[in-house]
Amino acid sequence: MVSKRGNKKIHEEIIESSHEALERTWLDFFGKVGTNTLQFFDYLGGLWMLAVQTLYCLFRYPFPLRAFIEQCQFVGVKSMSLISLISVFTGMVFALQFAVGLGRFGLKIYIGQVIGLAIARELGPVLVCLMLAARVGAGIAAELGSMVVTEQVLAIQALGANPVHKLVLPRVLALTLAAPILSTIGSIIGVIGGMWITIMEAGVTARFYFDQVRKTVEMEDYFSGLVKTLFFGFFIGLIACYQGLKTTGGTEGVGKSTTYAVVISSLMVFIADFFLTKLLILL
Repeated sequence: MVSKRGNKKIHEEIIESSHEALERTWLDFFGKVGTNTLQFFDYLGGLWMLAVQTLYCLFRYPFPLRAFIEQCQFVGVKSMSLISLISVFTGMVFALQFAVGLGRFGLKIYIGQVIGLAIARELGPVLVCLMLAARVGAGIAAELGSMVVTEQVLAIQALGANPVHKLVLPRVLALTLAAPILSTIGSIIGVIGGMWITIMEAGVTARFYFDQVRKTVEMEDYFSGLVKTLFFGFFIGLIACYQGLKTTGGTEGVGKSTTYAVVISSLMVFIADFFLTKLLILL
């Protein structure tokens, strides 16, 4: 038999252990939040430092023309077929969806207006840059990550060269300049893709379709998307290079850096798109 005093003591011990477990849970929770917050700001600080070093190399050292042309070919020419295919099918799918939606109100003939505006302001820039993040960003992170784990970057430093000037600057510049060009081409192809479906679904002529696009899409709509792609291209190039240069852990680390480069670049495109859209509307 356990006395009343013994029961009270056991009860107090149970309560005390519960409080200790709750305190440990809260401490673990706040510890993880603090660690993740520090890692987040450490990552932002690393990106900022790499951006500053890249701009410094742009004005301090001779322009790496040959490496820049090679990267433009990798980013622009080799991405053209993928972006063209995605753009034309995006325009066609949009035309099909708007044919259903606007058809309920008898407004099928105005599909061209909606497609032109949507592709010029949002779809063209965002879709093209997401494809660049997936294809080019992953390629850059894997390439630089492989160079880091095989100590080629250390060899560049040992020879007295600046890795940021040799490796980062041409890639970031190529992405920053190629993104608006590819976005423009992708938007034109997307509008043409939408034209084929609109002609079949709405029974309009190609001339009427393009008249609708021309009357609706103004130059400020086009420049709005163009300005955003400059920032998107810069962010994708910077994040991909940063992930590649901070790679550790051999081939497994290269795979992780590649994945992180695509994920973080894609997230950055969407986040930057919101703030840039808001800013451009206010201007």
